[in-house]
Amino acid sequence: MLDLRIQQHFIDSADLQYQAAEPLAKPVEAGVQALMACVTSGGKVLVAGWGGTAASAPYFASLFVGGFERERPELAALALTAEGAALVDEQVLARQVRALGHMGDVLMVLTCTGDEKVLQQAVHAAHERDMTVMALTGKGGGALAKLLRETDVHVCVPHERAARIREVHQLVLHCLCDGVDAQLLGEQELSE
Repeated sequence: MLDLRIQQHFIDSADLQYQAAEPLAKPVEAGVQALMACVTSGGKVLVAGWGGTAASAPYFASLFVGGFERERPELAALALTAEGAALVDEQVLARQVRALGHMGDVLMVLTCTGDEKVLQQAVHAAHERDMTVMALTGKGGGALAKLLRETDVHVCVPHERAARIREVHQLVLHCLCDGVDAQLLGEQELSE
């Protein structure tokens, strides 16, 4: 019985990734272009998540700095965190954005719901700094989606379940890294 439940997770994940491929391709491409504009002008990417999505922030930052699947020069990215903060309130990430962010930088936020105040405050801080915001969300994007400007990028996974949203976010992060590498280093065959 448990084996069927496990198999169903694989099937559901694969189905969502297949269904999301076409509607997410354009927003992900816009995300690659935002990242390229940032790094080619000497900017940096600040990455933030909250709760279950927080672990994806340092993961993306490490891939962006260290390279995805090919050797290339390092690109500037930093994961924002509340870990070790003297005061954890809804401004904890916004303070970091105001301290580290500059015009031309990108703030990437990862959230399943878009309803976390701490991420919304980070978006406000990024806009104060004339930064581009890239939001990876699910469930329609919640209140955070309403904060996004026309020049921002919204990659919204069309699903309600957090585990499935995070799985697609992971794939999107890989697509963003691969897209930047392809723009910087030229196209390369995708291997199995």
